[in-house]
Amino acid sequence: MSGRYKAYGEYKDSGVEWLGEIPKSWKAKRLAAFFEERREKVSDKDYSPLSVTMKGIVPQLENAAKTEAGDNRKLVLKNDFVINSRSDRKGSSGVSSLVGSVSLISIVMVPTRIYPYFAHHLLRSYSFQEEFYRYGKGIVADLWSTNSSEMKNILIPEVPMREQEAIAAFLDHETAKIDTLIDKQQQLIELLKEKRQAVISHAVTKGLDPDVPMKDSGVEWLGEVPDHWVISQIKYLSSFVGTGGTPKNPESFTDLDGIDWFSPGDFNSSLILQDANKKISKLSIRNGDAKIYPKNSIVVIGIGATLGKVALTENFFSCNQQINIIVPNEKINFKYLAYSLSNQVEQMQQASNASTIGIMNQEKTKKIWIVFPKKHEQFEIVKFISKKTTEFDLLLDWSEKQIQFLKERRTALISAAVTGKIDVRDWQVPVTQTESDEVMA
Repeated sequence: MSGRYKAYGEYKDSGVEWLGEIPKSWKAKRLAAFFEERREKVSDKDYSPLSVTMKGIVPQLENAAKTEAGDNRKLVLKNDFVINSRSDRKGSSGVSSLVGSVSLISIVMVPTRIYPYFAHHLLRSYSFQEEFYRYGKGIVADLWSTNSSEMKNILIPEVPMREQEAIAAFLDHETAKIDTLIDKQQQLIELLKEKRQAVISHAVTKGLDPDVPMKDSGVEWLGEVPDHWVISQIKYLSSFVGTGGTPKNPESFTDLDGIDWFSPGDFNSSLILQDANKKISKLSIRNGDAKIYPKNSIVVIGIGATLGKVALTENFFSCNQQINIIVPNEKINFKYLAYSLSNQVEQMQQASNASTIGIMNQEKTKKIWIVFPKKHEQFEIVKFISKKTTEFDLLLDWSEKQIQFLKERRTALISAAVTGKIDVRDWQVPVTQTESDEVMA
């Protein structure tokens, strides 16, 4: 950490790799010396179900996986520490402020000789989490579980109670400041995204001339559009509209130099779609097991949570059946069409068969309404949007980097405090301060 915080006067080697050097007055002891395991089984009918998340212990999330084991859960009382034992849930843990029940895959520990809120920060620290999951066992290379007996053997620092309380108070205050700054950056990101989309929306439905005569489009969501613009459906602006597919032969996929085979998981915040997670061989194209589509096509996700998400392809490609492909004809600029479609996510979601699961098939895609000017004006609009979105993207990138910096600082601060690398015994809540300046210093 920076020179803002002082160190303890003397240190010693803890003999524990994840702890490193600790203050001379501290000791390293087995976790079992400070906690007792709670194994009591209860029903979620008697004790409300809780979720163990990266943000701590909360009432069960709506999207949490539900099981039939409602009568076979673990009891959690206030101040119990709960951690998910599975490696794919790394970081999901915390001291509970609630009474309830959790899945049997969680370990529930009762603080007995340790201050609960110090334990909350200590056992959620990055270093401890790495140590905890290092003891895990499993038959799958990227998924394993750590059991409670292994957890109890992990060495943690024995810290005088007053110091524990001081460290907890310090971290509660400082991490709250950092979390506030992260929230503000996330709010700024959402605002920038909204403004970026508003710029695109206005450009592809109203144009760049504020004084141009307008007319009623006849399409409710479009409203008035420039008088000289054309209103048409996708089927009249494309040479092909179709849906991708999955090769029947597994050998069609290749790890070698192949052709991108896109799925919804390959879509991101960029308008340009590239570098698919899977590739298909050129042989699979030649023998008809896979289809190839031209560059400068527009691809639209036609099913699922990201239905309506739009991207452009710069190279020849293939894709799965969850994606609709639009190959523009000579009437419309491919980038203009992509920007226009990116403005219609809500309309596509409404047009999908939402009674069960939303599906935007190729027939529905063909009926999407687009409004556009002549080619030279389309080009000017594309040029304008590209410039503006680049400006927004730079601001978004800066905000994302600030969030990453703040998260890293938060992680480092917690680790430094709970392992004694900084001395906060005399710390007090500042009376006045510029919090953002302090955190960013």
